[in-house]
Amino acid sequence: MTLLNATGLETVYGDACGECVERTGDDAGTNQCPVCGAVVACADVSLDVEPGEVLGIVGESGSGKSSVAELLALERNADATTAGDVRLRGQEGNLLDADYETRHRLRTGEIGLVHQHIRDGLNLEFTGGGNVAEKLLAAGERSFGDVRERVRDLYAETEIPVDRMDDPAETYSGGMQRRVQIARALATDPEVVILDEPTTGLDVSVQARVLDMFRRIQREEGVAAVVVSHDLGVVRLLADRTLVMRHGRVVETGLTDRVMEDPHHEYTQTLINSVI
Repeated sequence: MTLLNATGLETVYGDACGECVERTGDDAGTNQCPVCGAVVACADVSLDVEPGEVLGIVGESGSGKSSVAELLALERNADATTAGDVRLRGQEGNLLDADYETRHRLRTGEIGLVHQHIRDGLNLEFTGGGNVAEKLLAAGERSFGDVRERVRDLYAETEIPVDRMDDPAETYSGGMQRRVQIARALATDPEVVILDEPTTGLDVSVQARVLDMFRRIQREEGVAAVVVSHDLGVVRLLADRTLVMRHGRVVETGLTDRVMEDPHHEYTQTLINSVI
C-alpha cells in the first residue's frame, strides 16, 4: 500500500490572475506569469512514495523542488497560495487542509524534516542534544531519563560523538549540525523523512560521510524518504526513483538508474551532461 500520495501540488507567489498555471511551465520556458508577474513555484505535481522507498526530486535552483518539499512536510508559507492533496497512510483526509493541531502532531511524529538551512532546522543557542530532546518532548515524552537515553542512541546512530551532547549546537561543525538535524528528524520514528538539500554548505568529503550515514540508517530502519537536491550525485546515491523538475513542473520521472543512464527529456540530458 502506498505510504505517501500527493496530487496536484501547487504553490504560487504573488497576486495570481487565474491563468498563471496555463501561461507558465516547461513549454513556456518560465515559471513567472507574463501577464500578472506571479511566480508559479510548482504546479500539477503528483507523486507516490512506497514504504521504505527513497524518492529523489532534482532540478536547478528555482525549479520548484523545495516548494514541493514544503508541501509534503506540511509547512505553511504565509507569502504563497497553495493547493493540492497530500495523503499519508493511516491518516484521514487531505493533510493540506488539516488544522494546526493535526499538522503539529504529524510533524512531531509521522513526518520528519531536514531543512536546507541549518538555522531553520536547529536552535543554535540550545545544546546539540537539547535540539533532539525538544522534538521528543514536543511528541509527548516526559521522562528525562528516557529522553537522555534516546538522544544518546540517536547520537551514536548518526555518528555524532556522544560526549558532545551537552555542548552548544553553535560549536558543532557544519557536518555535525547536519547530523543533529537528521537525528532530530528521526527521533520519533517517523513514517517518512523529507530532506531538503541535505548537503548544503558542506565540504565534499563531509557530504559523502553524511550521505553514507543517512543511507545506512534509512536501509536499516526502513524509513521512507523524499530527498530534494540540485546535486545529481546525491540523488543517484540515495534515491530509488527520481522526479526531474523544471520551471515548476515535473518533466521526467522513473527509476533513478534509468533516468541517469537513459534520460528522455532534453533538460534531464543537459543536467546529466553538465556533470559528466
